[in-house]
Amino acid sequence: MQQAIPLDDETLARQRAIGAFAAADVAVLAAGWQRIGAGMAVHPVRGPEAGLIMLRGRVGGGGTPFNLGEASVTRATVRLASGEVGHAMVLGRDADKARLAATLDAAWQRLDWREAIEAEIVGPVLAAQADDDRQAAEETQATRVDFFTVVRGDD
Repeated sequence: MQQAIPLDDETLARQRAIGAFAAADVAVLAAGWQRIGAGMAVHPVRGPEAGLIMLRGRVGGGGTPFNLGEASVTRATVRLASGEVGHAMVLGRDADKARLAATLDAAWQRLDWREAIEAEIVGPVLAAQADDDRQAAEETQATRVDFFTVVRGDD
């Protein structure tokens, strides 16, 4: 059994940023890259290449895992001219999105660009995602039925 490797704050922050890049619309990524690093040379290392992954689930979140189905993904790895290597894997077959997400991952690793990327891309994408999640939760709560208060009609 492998021991869990403790994650430092930078690793957690990078995971958060990578998640934001994967969730963002390709137009948001392209506009952000144009503002932040348009002049930087980017060299492809791998891909983008499309493939399938197996989605697994668990009943109740803790049961025995089962194969739920497959999903298409596209992955890419790039290297900036300054040496940073970025990786991305996004749902779907959007090669441009995978390449841009990998490029922004590499750019995020540069301390001089990190703050701008956080402010212009990561923060707004995560805020929009949280707003969507809140709205979905409110819509779900509005249709919730409390079965303990429903009258049975057994009077």
